Amino acid sequence: MTLEHPLVVGVDGSEGSDVAVDWAVDEAARHGLALRLVHASVWERYEHLAPSGSLERPAEQVLAEHIVASAAERARRRDPDVKVFTDIVAADATNALLSEGERATALVTGCRGRGGLKGLLLGSVSLAVAARATCPVIVVRGDKAGLAGTHRRILLGAGDAPESGDAAEFAFREAECRRSILDAVRAWRRPAHEPAGSATGEEPARHHERQARTGLDEVLRAAVAAHPGVRVRPATVEGPAHKVLVLRSAAADLVVVGAPRTQGRFGLQLGRVAHTLLHHSYSPVAVVPQRD
Repeated sequence: MTLEHPLVVGVDGSEGSDVAVDWAVDEAARHGLALRLVHASVWERYEHLAPSGSLERPAEQVLAEHIVASAAERARRRDPDVKVFTDIVAADATNALLSEGERATALVTGCRGRGGLKGLLLGSVSLAVAARATCPVIVVRGDKAGLAGTHRRILLGAGDAPESGDAAEFAFREAECRRSILDAVRAWRRPAHEPAGSATGEEPARHHERQARTGLDEVLRAAVAAHPGVRVRPATVEGPAHKVLVLRSAAADLVVVGAPRTQGRFGLQLGRVAHTLLHHSYSPVAVVPQRD
């Protein structure tokens, strides 16, 4: 059981948090990881300002302790063999998880937290963490089949090689661990108002498909060599990448996409494809950062 770099789950007592805990327990068991359940409580910062002399514990403290204890009990019931740790962090949820991610194998969040509006497809904390974390972030969402992992397929959305190498390695490790097929997909589109023929005389659609296939081979090359036992099904598909991957997520247990992380740049660093999947995927989504 690996304790140094655990799988970290943000917990807040919501239904989405419970689903994330269940998924993370199974993931930790597959990879031999410890599970660290973290609850962020800004109230902890002001604990020293509370009136002294009272024998009653503040309601905020009681709630925080109940949330982490309930999550830990849930995790242990699901798999007693997974090592579980808990912590209450004095910070807002986003900053707490981003800090935890610096020493985690991956961060796991639910798709919506406590108090989230039902009309929202993704909570603000999950979105911010996925867009800024330095480690892989898995947002647990989707239908029952995707959450249960019954498809036995991992879906890799392959972008350009510079921003997809780490995502490809992550997807191959998942497929290998789960003994699943890896569907590696690269979408392509023919530009509007393109001339009828290319400089080589090749038909435009065939030209763009060939370029997509070459790009996909480049993304997969290193991971294929490192994981020869993984069964890979590469595919190039015409259409917008975000729509192609959302549709294909209905037959996957996990969708993996890369995201660039530019040093010195602040704010959200999340492309359209990852953003769309986080809101609409039929299965959990792993966003894997790619460093410069």
